[in-house]
Amino acid sequence: MIDQLYNLKKIQADQKFMEKAQLQSKINQLDAEIMLTHNQINSACVQKFGAISDFAVLEMHKNTMKEHVKKLEAEKLGVAAKMEKVVEEIVELQKETEQYEYILDEIKQEKQLKILKAEVEAAEEYVQSKYISQ
Repeated sequence: MIDQLYNLKKIQADQKFMEKAQLQSKINQLDAEIMLTHNQINSACVQKFGAISDFAVLEMHKNTMKEHVKKLEAEKLGVAAKMEKVVEEIVELQKETEQYEYILDEIKQEKQLKILKAEVEAAEEYVQSKYISQ
């Protein structure tokens, strides 16, 4: 039973690690998109001898990109909060896994001691039977 609980907690921890990796990937993707949008904002321009309306359109475009960056940053914060919760869950699962592993080790040690005692008793009985038969 302890083996099954240990394996279950280990599998759950592995799943949480995969979820954390996916969230980290999403954060990296959002960072890349934010950087790309900032580059577009900085490099957007109009013709040197363009009409005044071109500047107004350019400013509207830049403002739209700035709003897009704000949305991306808000989404990034949400994903980071989710990742923080996943990290806490991973820590809890690892603690539980270590507890079950400790219990399993204790059970194995007890079994080994029982086997050693049985071997010692068998050896003593053999020695006694040899001594008696002589």
